[in-house]
Amino acid sequence: MSKLDVESSQTVVLASSSVYRRQLLTRLGIPFVVVSPNLDERWLDPETPSGYVQRLAEMKAGAVRHHYPDALIIASDQVAVLDGQVLRKPGSREANIEQLLRASGRRVQILTSLCVLNTRTGCTQVDTVLATVHFRSLSLHQIECYVSREQPFDCAGGFKSEGLGVALFSRVDVDDSSTIVGLPLIPLVRMLENEQLDVLSTS
Repeated sequence: MSKLDVESSQTVVLASSSVYRRQLLTRLGIPFVVVSPNLDERWLDPETPSGYVQRLAEMKAGAVRHHYPDALIIASDQVAVLDGQVLRKPGSREANIEQLLRASGRRVQILTSLCVLNTRTGCTQVDTVLATVHFRSLSLHQIECYVSREQPFDCAGGFKSEGLGVALFSRVDVDDSSTIVGLPLIPLVRMLENEQLDVLSTS
C-alpha cells in the first residue's frame, strides 16, 4: 500500500450545516461525513472582517476535532463587506431589504475563509479568498420580490448567489466561482493534496 493510500484513508469531515457547501464538496468525488459545529459567532471588537472569518473557520474545525482523532476536517466561513462594514446575516425581511438597498449599484466584497485541519498531525491550513460582487441598480420592488422568493435571512449579505441571488449582480470578479457559494474548491484541492489526498487519484 502506498503512502497516498495510507494517508487518504483518513475520514474527511465537513464541519458545516450548509447544504450548499455539502453540494460543492460532493463535486470532488470523495467520501465525507457532515457534522454541524455549534458555535458562538459573535463579532469580537476590534476584529477585522478577514480576521473574523478566519477565526470562525478555524473554530468550526476545532469544534469537531475531538470526535475525529484521525481525520481531515474541512471548515469555512464567509462575510460580505460594504464600505469596510460587514453585512451580517439580516435575520429578518426588513433588515434584508435594507441591506440590499445599500448594496444596489455598489461593489460588495465577499471574504471566504477556508480551513483544513489534520487531526492526526495537528497541522492546520487556512486561506482567505476574496470575491468582488458588482450589484445591479435595483428598484425597491425588485428587492422586495427577491427577498420574498428566497428569504435569504440567514445568508451573509442577505442573498443566495447559488440561487436567484445571481440576478442581483452585473458582474462577479473572482478566480474560483465556488468561492461566492461558500467553499472555495480550488484552494481546497491544493490543501488536501498537501495532506496526501489527491482527489484526482481517488476511486
